[in-house]
Amino acid sequence: MKSHQVTIKDIAKILDISASTVSRALKDHPDISIETKNKVKELAEKLKYKPNAIALSLQSNKSHIIGIIVPQIVNHFFSTVISGIEELAAEKGYNIIITQSNESQKKELANCQTLLSGRVDGMIVSRTKNTENFDHFRNILSTGTPIVFFDRTCHGIKTDKVIIDDYKAAYDATEYLIKTGCKNLLHFAGPENLKISSKRMWGFADALKRNNIFFNEEMVYYADNFSKGYNLTFELYKSNHLPDGIFTVNDMTAAGTLSALNELKIKVPDEISVFGFTNGIISQITSPSLSTVEQNGYLMGYSAAEILINKIENETTDTISKIIPTKLIIRNSTKKL
Repeated sequence: MKSHQVTIKDIAKILDISASTVSRALKDHPDISIETKNKVKELAEKLKYKPNAIALSLQSNKSHIIGIIVPQIVNHFFSTVISGIEELAAEKGYNIIITQSNESQKKELANCQTLLSGRVDGMIVSRTKNTENFDHFRNILSTGTPIVFFDRTCHGIKTDKVIIDDYKAAYDATEYLIKTGCKNLLHFAGPENLKISSKRMWGFADALKRNNIFFNEEMVYYADNFSKGYNLTFELYKSNHLPDGIFTVNDMTAAGTLSALNELKIKVPDEISVFGFTNGIISQITSPSLSTVEQNGYLMGYSAAEILINKIENETTDTISKIIPTKLIIRNSTKKL
């Protein structure tokens, strides 16, 4: 056999049957005998035959490629989502193309154009925190290419999405801090234009109100990454406004907060409790280890891929909104109940 990719014609020549018989045998066509099917499949496996993806896409008018757009690939949450997508995509015979917007709307738009040019069958997207105009996503949908949003969705666009109950998760985390004795709490929040940020802030606020603790907007500070959490903690210390409990919008902000508190030699959780959100690797290696919300990125990605592939293959028009369950992970940055 020559050193080239094995084709159906090669298998047919060796077995002295037609190429169409080989093709139908590989597809388990009922007109082909079991004996012939077995011979074809055994030889195909021996020769490491793989279907020609380009030929299949031309026949079916589908590329069997899923495009993914995430804000940051190195972010633990997004990397676990990608793992979930890849797992189901592989099971279903799909390849994936991963792009990164790096929190830039301009780059997000370029990613959309790249994926469309690559003839993807559909896209799974978490938008940037700076995206306010969603016309590029509307344009994609108008081409008949389905989109499933996860985590960060786009209001005003009717499409499938996979999310968590951010409000409830934030409420539960804040209430846990209250039950462990915290009475003077602050929230380090994400940008207001992201639904996930506003819902976590509302969950924080309502948990305070329903536990008879005063709330106003001065208890919410914008800080959604390590450096902002770190710097804000020092600012609060210098102005003598440190609380006894902090609920942060994500684990990286919490990690920055803990780093600052360690430098200030403020004992956690004896003097201040800190609660994060995501349950990434960072939450296990901070000092002390971080109490956080398990966001279950892998299941989110797996579910998004499941919804998208079903839409691609069955051409359904129903819009699905799936909510992934969360739970509190209690570690050493908060007091025990």
